[in-house]
Amino acid sequence: MTDKTNRDMPAVQADGRRKIKNDIIFIAVLLVAVSLIGLCVFLIRGEGDSVTVTVDGKAYGTYRLSDDVRVEIRTGDGGEHVNVLVIKDGKAYIESADCPDGICASHRAIHREGESIVCLPHKVVVTVISSDKNAPDVVV
Repeated sequence: MTDKTNRDMPAVQADGRRKIKNDIIFIAVLLVAVSLIGLCVFLIRGEGDSVTVTVDGKAYGTYRLSDDVRVEIRTGDGGEHVNVLVIKDGKAYIESADCPDGICASHRAIHREGESIVCLPHKVVVTVISSDKNAPDVVV
């Protein structure tokens, strides 16, 4: 009985190695496919021409990326919280914010359609939009 068990062991080990090899190949192919899809989505997304600002889900303003402007976005009951939006050289970014974490102020400048900067403590969302009505609708 021990002879039969010893003879079956190499086949079991080879089968286990084959499964691990197949798993690694599958994961590698999956990662390449996801990377290619992400790259295509990034390259297809066009340049925006405006940014829209919402505060607590309500429209605050829309500003063209072609204009160099500096906008103080006041939030809170008495306007005590301030986020400073700067649009310069076709890009928009939050220059400063008096929120506790300041993550929105450290976010990179945005200019592609669909990109956004969010300040959760002040409920401010800055999103790049395109007014091109001929552009196809794409969910990103």
